Amino acid sequence: MSRMVMAANDLNPRPPLNGTANGGGMAVSCRGVTKTYGTGGAAVRALRGVDLDVRQGELMMLVGPSGCGKTSLISVIAGVLDRDGGDCTVFGEDFARMSSRERTSFRGRNIGFVFQAFNLIPTLNIAENVAVPLLINGWSMVKAVGESRRVLEQVGLGDRWKDVPSRLSGGQQQRVAIARALVHHPRLIVCDEPTSALDHATGEKVMELLKETAVGRGKSLVVVTHDARIFQFADRIARMDDGHIIAVEQAEAVIRQAASSGAGS
Repeated sequence: MSRMVMAANDLNPRPPLNGTANGGGMAVSCRGVTKTYGTGGAAVRALRGVDLDVRQGELMMLVGPSGCGKTSLISVIAGVLDRDGGDCTVFGEDFARMSSRERTSFRGRNIGFVFQAFNLIPTLNIAENVAVPLLINGWSMVKAVGESRRVLEQVGLGDRWKDVPSRLSGGQQQRVAIARALVHHPRLIVCDEPTSALDHATGEKVMELLKETAVGRGKSLVVVTHDARIFQFADRIARMDDGHIIAVEQAEAVIRQAASSGAGS
């Protein structure tokens, strides 16, 4: 078990945006969040005062052009990137106020992250990769691998559990990363382009799984995507540009707008 674990290893915000006060408790609340990479003339302002609320039990999608700050924002939300300024709480807790150990423990209990680059451990088979969050949370090896195999069945890879990542296609590796984000039943799942390496049918199946296992059980999901085909799974869609959230809309409205634009062309 140690090999796998080592390998893996109060605010006063402004009122909620866009009427979210009527949507129950907040999973995520960001106010004025900023992040800059580099210094001086080489500085890049990735986040320029982001305000965003994500309700508990909601699937929120983040859309916008490449380089607009989407990945930086979800990395701040998930506690894998420190913000420079502003406030951000996840289930009422602020990563900036936690020690490194507290942050790791909170993420292990509450957050699942699907990285765009997958971040699978090449020396472990895929069942062991998926089991890592459970091992971090104190599960035994046998129990953790058994549960990871169950989740791999859900994403269509149950018969490949002994394979190492290099023996899988990019789309299969993406499904392993999704299984790893789901296995410990986190309250918040954050996904960076979860369908980018998948064909349309498989992408829809993955989104149905995420919606059923996460949002359908009162958990929250934040998805960065360029894939308009999966907008139908969202509750709301936040548009980003140049480090800002410029609009948050109901998904149905965004889909209707896209349909009318396509009909007009």
